Parts: sequence; C-alpha cells; structure tokens
Amino acid sequence: MTVGKGIPKLLRNEVLAKTLRSITPSADFLLSNRFPSQNYESDTIRWAMEYGTAGMTPFVAPGSPAPTVGDEGMFSEGSARAAYWKEKMFIDEVMMNNLREPLTQSQRFTAERQLARNQNKLRNRCQRRREWMLAKMFFDGTFSYQVQGGSKFTVDYGIPSTHKVTLTGDDVWWDDANNEPGATATPIQDIYDARKTFVDDIGKEPTETMINSDLLRVLMFNGDLQTMLQESAFGNGDLFTRPAQVLGQLFGLGTLTVYDQIMEITAFLTQDVSSGATTLNIDDATDFESDETVRVYDLTDPFDYEEFTISSVDKTSDTITIDSGLSNSYKAGQAKIVMRKKFLPDNKLTMYVDTVEGESIAEFMNAPFGNDRNFGMTVDGTEEWDPDGYWIRVQNKGLPVLYNPDSIFTLTVK
Repeated sequence: MTVGKGIPKLLRNEVLAKTLRSITPSADFLLSNRFPSQNYESDTIRWAMEYGTAGMTPFVAPGSPAPTVGDEGMFSEGSARAAYWKEKMFIDEVMMNNLREPLTQSQRFTAERQLARNQNKLRNRCQRRREWMLAKMFFDGTFSYQVQGGSKFTVDYGIPSTHKVTLTGDDVWWDDANNEPGATATPIQDIYDARKTFVDDIGKEPTETMINSDLLRVLMFNGDLQTMLQESAFGNGDLFTRPAQVLGQLFGLGTLTVYDQIMEITAFLTQDVSSGATTLNIDDATDFESDETVRVYDLTDPFDYEEFTISSVDKTSDTITIDSGLSNSYKAGQAKIVMRKKFLPDNKLTMYVDTVEGESIAEFMNAPFGNDRNFGMTVDGTEEWDPDGYWIRVQNKGLPVLYNPDSIFTLTVK
C-alpha cells in the first residue's frame, strides 16, 4: 500500500492496526462472543460433523483386537469455501489536514474523534457480518454468500429435520393475521416436547435458549402459562420482573437469553423504475428475505421513504418483488433499498448446548487472505490522488463451522 510522507500518523497502517486491536469488542454480538476462533490454513474449509453422543468403550475378550472408535457412530464431513467480506471509507483532505499540526488543539481533537468514530463504525459493521453468519448457522441452519467469480454458494450445516419443528394452522402461538393466539395453541406442551426430543438425542439439557423480546411477550401473556405460574412458587409477580429467568428455570431451558440485536441490509437500484412497479432490480439480493419489511429511499431526499413487504426474492437475478406498486419513480444509483430485522426472528425459539463431551459445538474458522496472508479482521489504508484523500479499508475472511448439528433445536412457533 502507498503511504506518503505527509500522511498523518493516525492514518498509517501500523497505527490503524493498533487502534483496531485496542477497540473493545461490542458485547452486543452474543454468538461471536460465545464460540472460539481458529486459523485455518486453506481457503476451502473442511470439518467433521458428528451425530449422537454418549458412546462407551465396548467389552472385548482378552487377546482380541480393539474395535475402532466410531464404528457405531454417525459421521459426515462439511466442506465450503470461506466467505470474504470487506468495505472501505474515504477520509477527505479536510479531515486529513485537521489531523496535522500546527492546527488548533480543538480542530485536531475534533478530527481525531471523528476518525475514531469512523474506525469503530467500520469494525462494528465487519463484526456484524460475522455475527450474521453465526446467527444464520444457529437459527436457520444454512446461508448463502458470494464466492470467487461472483457466483453464490449455499452452505447447509446438516441440522436434522427433527430438530427444526414448525407449528402450523391453529397450533401457532400467535396468529398475526387475527392478532391473537392460535385456537389450539399449547406453548407449554410444545416447549416440553421440544426439550424432550433435545434431551433424548443429546443426553443433556440445553445450556442456553434464545428468543427475542417479541416472542418473550407472547409467552408472558399466554393464559395457560399465567395460570400455571399462579399455582407455583413463581406466582408472586416474578414473571413480569424477571421473565427470562422465571421461564428458563420453569421449563428447564438453561439460561433463557433475550437476543434483540438488529441488522440492516442495504442495496442500490440498478435499473430505473416507474411508479406502480413491483419488481426492483438491485445490486445484491443475497441477504434480502421474503415477508420482511423493506423501505425505498430516494437519496436526494433521504428523510422520505416508501415502505413495503417483500413478496419474493430472486437471488440469482438480484431482484425483489414487493407486495404493492411504488407510489414514486426512482433512478438507478439514486435509490437505496433498506431491510432491517433482528438476527433472531420473533417466530423462533432456539435451544442448544455449548459443548458436547467437553468440546465446543462450533467454531469460527479464519481463512487466509491478502498478499500478507492475514487472518481475522484487518484494517489498512492507501492514498487517493484525485480527489485528494485517504481510503481506510477493513476486511475479513472465514466461515463458522458446526461440529454437532443435533446440538441445536429450533422451534418455529408462528
């Protein structure tokens, strides 16, 4: 990378890297903080997947050869190319000059604070993509991403279908269309059934169960559950003062964690659209999902937007279809499409154990990238000649792996 003699010290690569390492990771990224990271020496990551646990060494007659471990087990291998993500931010010449002496202390201090905020923003955006991959692995069991050449690849983590249960019809815990519980909803029984299947397969109770606050509210106001709590040791108002602890203890769900971290997916129009249109061509539809709310912004008036529900997503042609026609016309490159949603949807309850036989069920594998063979999040920069300025770039490469696919159970309840 080119670094001119006049580049302020705070923008030099070694200082950028040191600053990145010194920023305390956000506690909001729960899954990233739960599981370890390892460096993997190849761009193609392979890992063993094991189903079933609690095996025992067999008896054999003296003088007989020892049987091979795993004869009775169920194993498979996962393999996928590492995902690569990066972005950059431009520092203009005004900020560059404000970082140099002999300007006033207030000018320099203001520029340093802005630079620190920009670096922290880049780091959190990069970390949020890592958290997104872990969340997709845990809550959906699969996700798609771009690989070399621009093609899209989907990795499936092999979570058994018996560990991905979906309630339908009147059995749903909440019917959004009617704004009431399903007529035959039985959340208490559903949770106990899910827990029984989980314990029977894993041989231990879940370490942690995750829901978001919307689903927690559905449980808190469920009539059967409130009646049950009135007749138990938890019936003294604890449900409303510490709902997660009460429900986690009541159902044997381990630590019940309320996980409300939000992600924002953005894209730009690649073709002009007229009012009334329902199909939008965008630069990348990979992360958009059906039935989610999307906003369309005209960047010439960024405080005004139209809001729709996504009817369908074509990730091959990079198009999304919305549920009704646009009120306004938009130009390619001047309109931004934004989808905001929680990592954990409000229709899912996910339980898991964090270790199986003393080993972590999952890891994040860092793959090598760049001419310097970097591992993990890195930051660097380079000068821009016209217009004068400086680019700061953050990048990362890797993939989460799941060693025990049956250690996760997801119950979709509405």
